[in-house]
This record gives sequence, C-alpha cells and structure tokens, in this order.
Amino acid sequence: MDKDINITLKVWRQKGPKAKGQFETYQLKNINQSVSFLEMLDILNEQLVNEGKEPIVFDHDCREGICGMCSLYINGHPHGPATGATTCQLYMRRFNDGDTITIEPWRSAGFPVIRDLMVDRYAYDKIIQAGGFVSVNTGGVPDANAIPIPKVDADLAMDAAACIGCGACAAACKNGSAMLFVSAKVSQLALLPQGKVEAARRAKAMVAKMDELGFGNCTNTRACEMECPKNISVSNIARLNREFICAKLKD
Repeated sequence: MDKDINITLKVWRQKGPKAKGQFETYQLKNINQSVSFLEMLDILNEQLVNEGKEPIVFDHDCREGICGMCSLYINGHPHGPATGATTCQLYMRRFNDGDTITIEPWRSAGFPVIRDLMVDRYAYDKIIQAGGFVSVNTGGVPDANAIPIPKVDADLAMDAAACIGCGACAAACKNGSAMLFVSAKVSQLALLPQGKVEAARRAKAMVAKMDELGFGNCTNTRACEMECPKNISVSNIARLNREFICAKLKD
C-alpha cells in the first residue's frame, strides 16, 4: 500500500559548465510513493517556482525508459537503486519516510555539466557518427530469409542494440570509460552480415573518437554492466577488442 512520505533532497546546483557548483538541500512533504522520481522533481520545481526560486534543470524526454536522457546519479548509483531501469522508471516506493536522497549529474570528463543535473551527452552522438554508414543493396525488396542469420547471433545483436546511450556506463566507471556503450554499438552490427563491409573501419573510428573525446580506459571492474539500465553485457567489450585487433592486423 503506497503512502505519503516526507523526504530531504540534496541536489547538485551549478549555473554552467565553468561555474562552481554546490549541493542545496530541500524538504518535500507528503510525496505519495506511487509517483515516479521525475514526477517528484516536477513537484519540487513547482514548489520552488511558487517560492520565487530558480527551478532545478534536469533532462528528460520519453519517460518510458527508451530515450536515455534521464541521466541522474541517485544515492551513489546511476539511475538510482533499481536494477535494469532508468531514472524515469524509478518510483518513490523505493524510498522510505525521512530518507535523505542525494541527486547529482553524471560525473565524467566526457559529459560536461550544462546546468544543475543536465549534462552534455553529445559525445556519444559523435562516437555514433564516427561509426559511419552501413552498405546495403537497395534493389528490390528481399525475402525475409534471404540472408540467413543464426538465432544466437540475432539474439546477441538485438541485446546489444537495446543500448539507449544514456551514459550510465561511463558515469559508473571509475575511469569514465565509454567502452560498454561503444562495444554495444559495434556488436550490434559486427554480429550481422549487413555490418561486415565497414566492420574494420567502424571499430577503429569509434574507438579513436572515444579516446579523442576524453573517455577513460576499461579496467574490467564491471561497474558499467551492474549499473546499465538495459543490462548490456561486458562480453560486448571482449567483442569490440577482438574487432579492433583484427582491424589493426589487417592494416
């Protein structure tokens, strides 16, 4: 049975990328446990506006666990205490009356803070762009089974494609590594025949762009896998390493 709770929020406030930020404390009363975490922030912002204060800036779009924009660090965990879920899928029933909740933006050199809890995640888009295109025959409509693909490979490719690019992996990593994200994007094509033509160029280009944008190296602590809201496996990192090494050997 959901009930109303009173909570204390410690929220990171920062006016811009180069401004000095700090935590500010807010009290919220009678928050029903049935509301989502983002709805709770909406209630807080309504309270702040009514008090003549600046609302808290945070990112969101679909609120359905698809877009990857709700990138919040909650009580030391990317997306909060729920496993296999994004921030927008987190509900206040995860918290108890009297709890103090600490909310921060992603902490990664690749994701500079724009304001408050919103970070610039354009670095991931740049890595995707570096991956380039996929060559396909755009002639007549092929039969569905024209290119036979083993079910195991199809399932692994679909699992990798589930990555929503939210950045939780880099935020969870002590090195700020984006290896889980890059490996998922490489794997979803490396496993399929449609991705073979540009495979070598793609792996080299995406890894080079990742390094250029300031993301750290992977040291296999697996924090990324533990905190990923879509349960992307670190086995994809092994596949990325294999694709990268093979591409370099071809050179």
